[in-house]
Amino acid sequence: MIVDVKYGKDGVQKIEIPEKNYIGTYSPNDVVCGDPDQVINESLDAPIGGAPIDEFLKGGKDIVFIVNDGTRPTPTAKVLDALSERMDLRIARYLIATGTHRGPTEEEYRNIFGSHLEELRDRIVVHDAKQSECVNLGTSKNGTPMEVNKIAVDADRLVIITSVEPHYFAGWTGGRKSFLPGVASYATVEANHRMAVGMDAQALKLEGNPVHEDMMDALEVVKGKKIFSIQIVMDRHQNIYKVASGELNPAFDQAVKWGEEVFVVPVPEKADVVISVAPYPMDVDLYQSQKALDNGKWALKEGGTIIMVSKCREGVGHDGFLKLLSTSTDPKVVIENIKKGYKLGYHKAAKMAEIATWANIWAVTDLDDAIIKSANMTPKKSVAEALKDALDANPDARVMVLADGSVTIPRLKEE
Repeated sequence: MIVDVKYGKDGVQKIEIPEKNYIGTYSPNDVVCGDPDQVINESLDAPIGGAPIDEFLKGGKDIVFIVNDGTRPTPTAKVLDALSERMDLRIARYLIATGTHRGPTEEEYRNIFGSHLEELRDRIVVHDAKQSECVNLGTSKNGTPMEVNKIAVDADRLVIITSVEPHYFAGWTGGRKSFLPGVASYATVEANHRMAVGMDAQALKLEGNPVHEDMMDALEVVKGKKIFSIQIVMDRHQNIYKVASGELNPAFDQAVKWGEEVFVVPVPEKADVVISVAPYPMDVDLYQSQKALDNGKWALKEGGTIIMVSKCREGVGHDGFLKLLSTSTDPKVVIENIKKGYKLGYHKAAKMAEIATWANIWAVTDLDDAIIKSANMTPKKSVAEALKDALDANPDARVMVLADGSVTIPRLKEE
């Protein structure tokens, strides 16, 4: 079986998997998408809770849109196209929810704002978790300080544009994540993400997930603020499938239900070898690409091999994450080191180290081999080389490909 494996924005690596070994290639489920403009506008006209956006904006003197950064495939520009027919976009400011990520590149600015970029350029503010002025609004029950960008705090109307897909430790993206980590301080994000080290912080899980519950608790401090959310669920081709608009939490709950229809993928068996791809733009760096590993583990047999495929266009992405992984060649020791003192980025190291305690992790990237080895992974020059080595070691190995590993959650059919 010839399989095309995406690599970077436009690249493809072809591999041949013998029929006896091949389980299948899995991506998010195919769903029927309507006209995107119609889907967006119908959602704006009939929000879940509250008034349509036209009425919501009336009387607003300080309107702020919180939009995702360039590491998310959110079709913000398409939403702005629809909104431009209803409002003068320049009456608002646009706060880019970077969390602790870097600010957007020029290409990413254009992807986010589309044809509206030049018109809005002087209305755009990039959140910087370490430098932006944040206001302390109290603490969560778990002690997380809720420090939020002052621009969002001062606004009398907030409009959230985000996308909803599985998240490897928060359960799902979207909703509350626009605030935390989106426009929160570094200290706030670090305190919240500390809870990601536990086993209850995993993809799809909301109830009992300490990260999600802390985010929801922290949101209590913005209770009473006028917030209108536009939460988008996309299909495997990044077309708009559904849009849930309106009140933040009810719209999020509906978007999660639609997201399950797309992203939770039934598989017939677990594999000896899982090839999990971090597709563009989620292949920006090793730090972001880890999500493909974490999702791929759900389809892997104990003692198996997971092959992460990611260009890692901008390198590692978080120095602390790599430094921690390189403290020992024994993943159990790495986990013990994390428990001694948590810092932001350690949660990803913990998740990777946990997989390494029961599986082999190989990586096909543009990173130097030394970097991959220091992260306790085995570097491979190509997907074809990795597959050959895996089949040489176990000629009967059953092989599965997750073509969009960052957003595909495989589940055994009987689960």
